[in-house]
Amino acid sequence: MSTPQADYDNSWKHAIEQYFEQFVLLCFADIYPLIDWRRGFQVLEQELQQIVGEGESGKRVADKLFQVWLLDGSETWVLIHIEIQSQTELDFAKRMYQYNYRAFEKYDRPVISLAVLGDETNSWRPSVYEYSLDGFQLRMQFPIVKVLDYESQWEDLEQSANPFAIMIMAHLKTKATIGNLENRKLWKWTLVRGLFEKGYTRNDIVQLFRLIDRMMALTRELQQQFKQEVNRYQEEIKMRFLSRIEEEAIEEGIQQGIQQGIQQGIQQGILQAVRGDVIEVLEMRFQEVPPELIEALNNINDVSVLKQLHRQALTINSISEFQQLF
Repeated sequence: MSTPQADYDNSWKHAIEQYFEQFVLLCFADIYPLIDWRRGFQVLEQELQQIVGEGESGKRVADKLFQVWLLDGSETWVLIHIEIQSQTELDFAKRMYQYNYRAFEKYDRPVISLAVLGDETNSWRPSVYEYSLDGFQLRMQFPIVKVLDYESQWEDLEQSANPFAIMIMAHLKTKATIGNLENRKLWKWTLVRGLFEKGYTRNDIVQLFRLIDRMMALTRELQQQFKQEVNRYQEEIKMRFLSRIEEEAIEEGIQQGIQQGIQQGIQQGILQAVRGDVIEVLEMRFQEVPPELIEALNNINDVSVLKQLHRQALTINSISEFQQLF
């Protein structure tokens, strides 16, 4: 039985964009307290394409670039390189340096380069690019996270409330079950069931389900068995969330809507769901949400803004402080 192609790159790309703050907290804990998360962050997709260049943009689909603000008020950029290939890459550290200086040269911004190594070679850990001649020396050192290292921390990942822990576990079990898809199906179901048991919001369950489903690819027959297990479990706990087929239909509808100008209904549904998540978090943390604040949220029609507010609602100190964001 041939193994279906796991979609590591797009899974990592969407996971980091959706859960950037949680990703930094879990994978680069030393950097996390330096960033002013109350100010949110911006995804710089166009700027990344300019840095990478037209010729390489397709190869570096999983790289991400973010604009953040530090606690001292200064602005900086965070450039994340994600290397998922099974084989090592001799020029990886060199490419890290090239992208860093390209960003600085083009936009005159300080750039922090981070690397995620999702390969299977434990000894491959590039973290320095340097060369020297006579009295000249150039050296760039960058933090890395090796996904394999989390195998020894599996119990901590299982207990973690950080949604990005799910991403790490899905990656590890996808790699571990190459050639054993029956076992992969079991682990896939275990991770999905954990989404319901951890008390995530509806939006998080749907987002994380999509990431797990995309990465942990199965044959058609095993995927059908997996979906039946998901449906049975949802009926048992009387909670119905989107299946993969329904998600794909929504995604196709959104794409067609962009092309045909008929996406307004879908967009309104997404906006309403994300607004509901923001209000739910505020109610859980502060009991009562003022009617004027709910009205203000209902007047926001930008999904990215609402998602940013949702992240801030998780950590903000009071309702009044949250209202000041408006």
